[in-house]
Amino acid sequence: MSYCKQEGKDRVVFVTEEDHNAPAAVSLPEEDEPPAGLIQPDGEINWACPCLGGMTTGPCGVEFRESFTCFHYSTADPKGSDCFEPFSRMTECMSQYPNVYGSKNDDREMPKDELTSEDSSEIGHSEVSAKA
Repeated sequence: MSYCKQEGKDRVVFVTEEDHNAPAAVSLPEEDEPPAGLIQPDGEINWACPCLGGMTTGPCGVEFRESFTCFHYSTADPKGSDCFEPFSRMTECMSQYPNVYGSKNDDREMPKDELTSEDSSEIGHSEVSAKA
């Protein structure tokens, strides 16, 4: 006979050989079920959507959820124009964590394929000058 015991936050399940050899009683979701998206069928926001990329749980998660909720349910024209305060709080919070959210003055090197033609001509000119 199998049994289960709780150890703190963990649950330990002991099974017999008969239980182990029997077919699994686990049911998986049907293939026809659409994957969960950002907005659920009832119109609610799916905060567990991977498309949010951890924004809901980061150091500014509360501010992000407040501003996103305001925008989602906004009836103003243009949409979200009534959400200045929550977006301002979110922006202020994110500026305190540049290592998590980046910053306006991010000095990371831009890939060469994203350079403008003017930038690339300057790079080519400086490389030639440096070699000469």
